[in-house]
Amino acid sequence: MSTRLFGTNGIRGVINQELTPQFLLDIGMAIGAHFKQSEIIVACDARTSSQMVKSAITSSLLASGCNVHDAGTIPTPSLQYAVSRRGFAGGVMITASHNPAPFNGIKVIGPDGVEVERKTEEKIERIYAERNFQLKPWNQVGEEFPFTEALELHKRGVLKQIEPKRIAKAKLKVMIDPGNGVGTLITPYLLRDLGCKVYTMNSDLDGTFPGRQPEPTPEALAGLSKAVKAVGADLGIAHDGDADRCIFVDEKGEAYYGDKSFALIADWFLTHNPGEKIVATFNCSKAIPDIAAKHGGKIIWTKVGAITVSRTVIETGAKLGGEENGGVFYAPHQPVRDGTMTASLMLQILAERGKPLSKLMAELPRYYVNKGKVPCKNELKEKVLSKLLIQASNLKTETLDGVKIWAEKDSWILLRPSGTEPVFRLYAESTQPKKAEQLVHEYQDKLTKIIHDAG
Repeated sequence: MSTRLFGTNGIRGVINQELTPQFLLDIGMAIGAHFKQSEIIVACDARTSSQMVKSAITSSLLASGCNVHDAGTIPTPSLQYAVSRRGFAGGVMITASHNPAPFNGIKVIGPDGVEVERKTEEKIERIYAERNFQLKPWNQVGEEFPFTEALELHKRGVLKQIEPKRIAKAKLKVMIDPGNGVGTLITPYLLRDLGCKVYTMNSDLDGTFPGRQPEPTPEALAGLSKAVKAVGADLGIAHDGDADRCIFVDEKGEAYYGDKSFALIADWFLTHNPGEKIVATFNCSKAIPDIAAKHGGKIIWTKVGAITVSRTVIETGAKLGGEENGGVFYAPHQPVRDGTMTASLMLQILAERGKPLSKLMAELPRYYVNKGKVPCKNELKEKVLSKLLIQASNLKTETLDGVKIWAEKDSWILLRPSGTEPVFRLYAESTQPKKAEQLVHEYQDKLTKIIHDAG
């Protein structure tokens, strides 16, 4: 691997290709050198390789003199909540989130429960590149302890942010699809405690992800849509592999992209907190600023990436942030994306407003979204981006993150290099459904040609 190890959200790679045992030991020692003999909590998701990765990272942290508190197999937001609420110096979460089964990854968490800042990532990368490890003598190595309260602590934290009695009174029926990931360890149990009638599917922990891929896109949730209709549920909930995101299906079986659910949550939040700031990623729907304008709110746009959103939420004092992929950052709980918190907020909205989700979604500003991706080697991304800007020089563009090209007043397409995979991602939106689809097809062809010429 190159010395630039951290992507949009942590370090990721294929096990025993990029993430070899030697690399894991070395990066673990770099993380240990950064934390300097501190109390660190470590946990993992349910991937088949997670125990291997966790063992290597734990060994390196202990060798560096850190005490390791092993929280076992839990969701990422459960670890983050435990770090901030129990006073740990930091944490390490072993997860590749939405990536396919061969991948795994490492997220380094700071004392505030948020992924460490970019400058801290760069510091860890320098330690790794220079092999400036700090291995301790035999009588100063760290100790390992079990930490078993993370899930219960997290559940209690979520319950403080909603009205359990109101939700229980609504008697909602919910179908939950954790995608064989760690969301199965918390969300079904919390919703049952809230008085919901809970059904589950793909709820066995299985790192091969036999039910569906860990990325909960609407296209991947056909099974959940059918199950919602089959049992007459009011709501379907799907998590990604580490349960920090949430995608929803309405009572008619329609699945929504994350910026639709974020728009609904933003509308609810601003109804209760008019004029507040909301942080949104550059690829979010135009419905978000439309809703903010209705309530006198202000949108703060950021680059794509959970770390960037979290840090912007903290720096600006915003109480809500969101991404188009189902990530919602509810700062009164914790300023990170949290799938269980997001699911609970949606239940609160349904209970408060007393309308089915399909009707609530229909009341939002209507935009149509289409997405795509084009393979691109990581080393070609900057060159491709430059060529793309040259081609679009006669069009209205924005370059906060990738290139956003405005085709018309209410039609745009964003092309941005992924920070987690060797691909360019395309996001198009329009008031006309066919226009969004047309933009994706048009720019997939253009991008493919640019990549071919650049390679």
